[in-house]
Amino acid sequence: MEEIIESELSVNEHVRVRMEKLEELKKAGKNPFEITKYDVTENSEQIKAEFAGRENGGEEGQSGEKYCVSIAGRIMSRRIMGKAAFTDVQDGKGRIQCYVRRDDVGEDVYADFKKWDIGDIIGVKGFVFRTKTGEISIHATSVVLLTKSLRPLPEKFHGLTNTDLRYRQRYVDLIVNPEVKDVFTKRSAIISAVRSYLGKQGFMEVETPMLVSNAGGAAARPFETHFNALDENLKLRISLELYLKRLIVGGFDKVYEIGRVFRNEGLDTRHNPEFTLMELYQAYTDYHGMMDLTENLYRYVAKEVLGTTVIVYKGIEMDLGKPFERITMVDAVKKYAGVDWNEVKTTEQAKELAKKHGIEYQERHKKGDILSLFFEEYAEKNLLQPTFVMDHPVEISPLTKKKPDNPEYVERFEFFMNGWEMANAYSELNDPVDQRERFKAQEELLAQGDEEANRTDEDFMNALEIGMPPTGGIGFGIDRMCMLLTGAEAIRDVLLFPTMKNID
Repeated sequence: MEEIIESELSVNEHVRVRMEKLEELKKAGKNPFEITKYDVTENSEQIKAEFAGRENGGEEGQSGEKYCVSIAGRIMSRRIMGKAAFTDVQDGKGRIQCYVRRDDVGEDVYADFKKWDIGDIIGVKGFVFRTKTGEISIHATSVVLLTKSLRPLPEKFHGLTNTDLRYRQRYVDLIVNPEVKDVFTKRSAIISAVRSYLGKQGFMEVETPMLVSNAGGAAARPFETHFNALDENLKLRISLELYLKRLIVGGFDKVYEIGRVFRNEGLDTRHNPEFTLMELYQAYTDYHGMMDLTENLYRYVAKEVLGTTVIVYKGIEMDLGKPFERITMVDAVKKYAGVDWNEVKTTEQAKELAKKHGIEYQERHKKGDILSLFFEEYAEKNLLQPTFVMDHPVEISPLTKKKPDNPEYVERFEFFMNGWEMANAYSELNDPVDQRERFKAQEELLAQGDEEANRTDEDFMNALEIGMPPTGGIGFGIDRMCMLLTGAEAIRDVLLFPTMKNID
């Protein structure tokens, strides 16, 4: 069988040969690139299901009518046996075998067909039957070349295994690695399920600016650009937060956005400089309401996409059907680091503890910052089951309401699974006086060299002064959700076109 190239010809030689074939087609008035459309009646998946149903129902046997179809797709393998051939055609839903016989398609067409290459895109008309080996196939009555592939696909047995090349040439990856296409089909279903759930809860989807003068709402370094028309420097957004809160001020009580955000940071298995974030805001609720929403959303999406609430990721079983654990950051540090932060009264004490435990900190860090460093070092990796970590220190939460009974901490949680942060939520700060003080503290950090600190956003301050109701808000990492639900090992495996270093 002629598979995805088994020839020892070099790629350049294959390209040369295929270019010559294209020139021959053009000279013969058969240029495939002049074809503008082809009528497709069904895809491979639909054909197999329909034919199996007809067999079970006896429809074809009773009526005597043939099940005629028209498909289009890429030649992935071919076996020529003199006056007849079998070829596998791959379309958007899978592969289906086609039987092409000279006496059915015509001598000239069959002669052309034998010259076509693996990777060429063809159209096939015919009727469906089951071969002696039991495979549902199409008996071709007509075949036509729709696109000439000028470059060979990776051969079958070695395939496209170079990870870097797979990401750079995702279009080839999708053709030759069916499991990759399955991941992105599932990703689409995940995002659709998220939208479906939020729609049922009365949330409205909106769009907010990507190019902003002040990139706030998160601790991250932005990308910067220049807008020539206004001669102004702008930034790519790092968060969706501040504009969505403006909409809460404006009277939309439940809003969300799913969109790309951009952070000028490094690359690793869980980070890409542009990624998909979902943020939602709901008036008249708090971070406890956001916990309930998160728990219900994850269960809904898992059931819709996977048919179960049990996820197994790299051997770790996580059951979304059980109540999610809720623990404060202070209790998590006590549990996993053996340090009771309630006994830590000053920044100096915190720094001494950090030195004792070998935790690096910066001179500008305060007691709350160092608590967060302890949590990251000792607790995060242990949070395998769905867990809400609550009540963060005020120093690391500039947009969050303080706890009325303990103003050193705020009404915030981070949601963890598999040791990963999956979401971040607040009872949103709606006190403009307090918010200005928080921004002032952020500006001081910025002056001390913290490139991730927030800048004061005067228009956002104006909105808060107009008045924002009590509000709960949350940001979800859509890519990490997709990783867990598809079993992908790296964020690049759930991004169609991840950021790559320029090959030049």
